[in-house]
Amino acid sequence: MRRNPKLLAAAARSLEEQGHAVTLKPTGGPGDATRIAARCVDGDADLILAAGGDGTINEVANGMIGSQVPLGILPAGTANVLATETRLGSCPARAAGGLDGLDPVRIAVGLLRTEGAERHFLLMAGAGLDAHIVAHLNPKVKKALGKGAYWLSGWQSAFRRLEELDVECGSERVRCSFALASRVRNYGGDLEIARGASLLHEHFEVVLFEGANPLRFVKYFAGVVAGNAGRMRGVHVLPARCVTLRPASRETVHIQVDGEEAGTLPARLEVVPDALTLLLPADFAKRERQRWTTSRTPSRD
Repeated sequence: MRRNPKLLAAAARSLEEQGHAVTLKPTGGPGDATRIAARCVDGDADLILAAGGDGTINEVANGMIGSQVPLGILPAGTANVLATETRLGSCPARAAGGLDGLDPVRIAVGLLRTEGAERHFLLMAGAGLDAHIVAHLNPKVKKALGKGAYWLSGWQSAFRRLEELDVECGSERVRCSFALASRVRNYGGDLEIARGASLLHEHFEVVLFEGANPLRFVKYFAGVVAGNAGRMRGVHVLPARCVTLRPASRETVHIQVDGEEAGTLPARLEVVPDALTLLLPADFAKRERQRWTTSRTPSRD
């Protein structure tokens, strides 16, 4: 929101016109949003709104896990998968204007454990190809090109052998070069990879892509666009509450959560039930519940 402070001001005015007492808390660097959110929870805040992209929302959520204070989203930033998934739109002022029409929904979140560190996430964790792209993204290029910077970095990865990792989901063991454990269908706001995922589930949908040859991902990408990647040879789709990821060799394998670099493997992913109250459009929650009421998909512990 620092790129367009007028949008934040308009959102704040809209909230005040609805009778809300608004206190703006700007961030100055990485980790600030988590610390600010935790202080607001301790200070008996009634509601916390995160104005920014998925990375900012992730930081705010990490300061609120386990509390009963609702989290609302004012979408902004380079990408906002959460806003796309829940159909909140892309205008923070419009989202603020519709705040009173949102419902508080208690959801599960993901937890990433790496050596010496833990981090919660709302959307997804990716290891291998996409995390390599995130880890080697030039911040200046990202600022200039937005989502285009990810495509540029991905194109640069098309000419190198991909690092592989071993993934364990219960009794399943798969070697792959891209592993995605997702709580949402949308990926990057434009594609749907984990088409069976839902914020209202208490498990991940894990999608694994085999092969160290980057040219295989041309076929995989076509399958994702067509909506049939899960039926392709070399692609595995598994429900899981716990996922273990290890490098298949001595090569460094990166991992990202909610589009932000989060370290290297080995790592473990877990679902944390009843972790956060998220404000969601009433029609979204109703639509998701109707979609999955009759689902009997088993989870792999």
